[in-house]
Amino acid sequence: MAHVCAAGFMYTGRMNRIARNGLIVLALACFGGAGWVSGSRRAAMPGGLMAAAAERFLDGLSLERRAKAAFAFQSAERGDWHIVPGVHHGLAFADMTDADRLAARELVRTALSARGTLKVEAIIALESVLKDLENGSSVRDPLKYSVAIFGAPGKEAPWAWHFEGHHISLNFTCAKGEVISVTPYFLGANPGEVRAGANSGKRALAGEEDLGRELVTSLSAEQRGKAIIAEAAPKDVLTLPGRPIGGLWPEPSLGLPVAELTAEQRGIFDELLDEYLRDLRGPLAAAELERMRGAGLDKIRFCWAGGLVKGEAHYYRLVGPTFVIEYDNTQNDANHIHTVWHDRMRDFGGDALAEHLKGDGK
Repeated sequence: MAHVCAAGFMYTGRMNRIARNGLIVLALACFGGAGWVSGSRRAAMPGGLMAAAAERFLDGLSLERRAKAAFAFQSAERGDWHIVPGVHHGLAFADMTDADRLAARELVRTALSARGTLKVEAIIALESVLKDLENGSSVRDPLKYSVAIFGAPGKEAPWAWHFEGHHISLNFTCAKGEVISVTPYFLGANPGEVRAGANSGKRALAGEEDLGRELVTSLSAEQRGKAIIAEAAPKDVLTLPGRPIGGLWPEPSLGLPVAELTAEQRGIFDELLDEYLRDLRGPLAAAELERMRGAGLDKIRFCWAGGLVKGEAHYYRLVGPTFVIEYDNTQNDANHIHTVWHDRMRDFGGDALAEHLKGDGK
């Protein structure tokens, strides 16, 4: 039987400046046994780690459970992602044995850094907070998160996997032994800040909120004139499941170019971008940053909408030649966060997958 263990963690490394301001991340192990972060570091590259972990996960399943977890690579379920409570494609933790859960956790750890893992645990733990706030609602359950494997994990043929449930959708695509796509990547938090009970004050996505606000409030009046695109924030991120991201940029010059930031502001921007990238394991984060650099970091634009004061509804996005990252905090009196990261050409593999298939003559 799974149990929930609570512990508060500070961000470290490049987040030291924020950690000194007392921003605490809630990190809870929701699936029983040891926390996800424990265990030795591995030197292998993520593609090989993922394939080996996915094979171990599948090999340990009964035929009945495997039928729920395994899909054909070209199945429609691979691109059918969701972030609301309810049934998600794959095998739910509630239907797994303890050994299955350990194997599933190991798979997730092949993709995420320790910090990213803590965020995911914190978000899942909020289901228990919501259950208390909603008088025991059966909709809220930290075991209603699912793992799905698409195709046969290996070194050559393309395959993919996702980990998904309320406020989490992690999607990874691999081919030729390499991870070719890490998006779409969605994390949310409700409540954004726990305001009552034993975990009062805990925040799962503190850095995403505070660094965004720090950047916009550092801007001059002239810079804000470009960065602030609307007085009112949209009700949600614009690139939710089922919405094409191509419709997000009706005006290509919208927002403030990173090239126009001062050195100090550029430092804040770097931390903000880093907050998203460093959810991933080091080699994956480095590869994504290199891709963004190749397209031109100075071409990234920062857009803000809504209030500037904590507690006011607000929204921002980072738009680069190859990606978009969105953040929205408007629901539940601006205490309900949604974040999403898309690669404009590589969601679910995209162009990189097409090139692989073309190269194989398929």
